[in-house]
Amino acid sequence: MTSVPTPIPSRTQVVLEEIKRRILTGRLTPGQALVETELAAQFGVSKTPVREALKTLAGTGLVVMSQYKGVTVRMVDADMAREVYDVRLLLEPEALRRAVRRGASLDAARSALTSADEATDTAERSLANREFHRALYLPCGNPLLGRMLDEVRDQAALVSAVAWAASPSWEREADEHREILRLALAGDADGAARALHAHIASFVERAFPRAEDQAVNPAANPAVNQEGRV
Repeated sequence: MTSVPTPIPSRTQVVLEEIKRRILTGRLTPGQALVETELAAQFGVSKTPVREALKTLAGTGLVVMSQYKGVTVRMVDADMAREVYDVRLLLEPEALRRAVRRGASLDAARSALTSADEATDTAERSLANREFHRALYLPCGNPLLGRMLDEVRDQAALVSAVAWAASPSWEREADEHREILRLALAGDADGAARALHAHIASFVERAFPRAEDQAVNPAANPAVNQEGRV
């Protein structure tokens, strides 16, 4: 049987993935300018693949293109965080419920959880956490539902990266991940969905409390400064 050669990623794809990785691991911070000529020099490519990569990242919501400011990493504020997490709360627990009910394999989620436990730095943990959540919803049996969650995946990871940089909460979230996976592996679809919903909701409430909560306790939100941005 003839083996199928592995496709070689295009220059644009390589640049795109590296810029995305730098944003989601905090090497490129919200509001930071992304200059085509500088990035092209760093990657040893022309400006064309950089420009195309930035356009794609703008489409996923990770960067913002402005006629006056150029391209910058997207800022994260409470409104943006709540918008993204509202979509997750509506869709992700239901996707997990369906995955468990259909007896889908969750080996990828178990592997991602192990990777997070063995991670040696914040970047590795962040990427492992991202893969853990995707491994829970992807086998839901509805490709469209999976794609809809994929569309907010990068923005959710950006919100998480910003919040973790201000107030690391890895151990608490790792415990919650273990409980979610335990329930899912036990076949408790509703219990796993409830635990996932509580996990997502509690994170955004801690990192980006509502205005009324912030007024009562200004120190409640370490991820947002006095102007409401990270």
